Amino acid sequence: MRRLAGLLVVPLLLLTAACGSDDKGSDSNSKNGLPAITAGAKFGEKPTLAKGEGDPPKELKVEVISKGDGATTKKGDALQVNYLGQTWVSDKPFDNSFDKKQPLDLTLGAGSVIPGWEKGLEGQKVGSRVEMSIPPELGYGDQAKGEEIPANSTLVFVVDILKATTIPVSATGTQVAQDNIDLPKVGINTDGKAPSVTFPKESGPPKKLVSNYVIEGKGGVLTAKDSVVVKYEAYLWAGGKKFDSTYQAGKTQTFPLEQVTLKGLKDGLVGKKVGSRVLLVIPPDQAFGAKEQQGIPKNSTLVFAVDLLTKV
Repeated sequence: MRRLAGLLVVPLLLLTAACGSDDKGSDSNSKNGLPAITAGAKFGEKPTLAKGEGDPPKELKVEVISKGDGATTKKGDALQVNYLGQTWVSDKPFDNSFDKKQPLDLTLGAGSVIPGWEKGLEGQKVGSRVEMSIPPELGYGDQAKGEEIPANSTLVFVVDILKATTIPVSATGTQVAQDNIDLPKVGINTDGKAPSVTFPKESGPPKKLVSNYVIEGKGGVLTAKDSVVVKYEAYLWAGGKKFDSTYQAGKTQTFPLEQVTLKGLKDGLVGKKVGSRVLLVIPPDQAFGAKEQQGIPKNSTLVFAVDLLTKV
């Protein structure tokens, strides 16, 4: 089974580095062996960094620039952060979230960011600013990421940890009757394991988007600007073949709803309550249409059982 999250949501920036800005500030001395922050040193300010001096550290190095007083981050938490990144040998950022006015949402331990981030951000306090030097084996390794990040680059990041949210293991709430015999039936277990999905034997797929509560949670209603942490099972209607599962991977997925590329997935989740389990049946014209996508046949109707675990 192949994970298809990259077809559903625009991939996180730290797995596909993009070009950033190259603002510079005045020089200052580094006190920790890492490149000096030359401007914007305070939490919340966009920093600028000098080049690294000498050979970069061979191991991950993390320095707390300013310590927050919030909760300690742990594996499985949904984090929201601002960041700026550049290579050790450059003073020009390859990416930053400050200019975009859009913090990055990630889940520690979900494998959505480079390993150096997973290791460096775990155990930090919310409200902290940290600077990290990440060796190639915990970054992009021997793969170049455009002209800004050559192969075998040591990466340097300044990261502001804005928020950390503990993720529930399952949807919880009020069970909703599934009385339409022409639709799949979704399991109602709340133990964190994958719910079953049973398909009708004789009915054809619906022509319009279906978005039904299986378990109705008590959280806030999702808007198109929210990011939500989910678990899901995904099937083809034809033959009931499973094509993706966060449960099998043992990880959650964060959906910034503005970045969800699958129209029926986005439309089906907007307006639903956090904490819920939702059945989505997505017709081809709101899925991948007449194009085959990584083994998903063209004109496929897709079925999702989605747990909306928390909003970040």
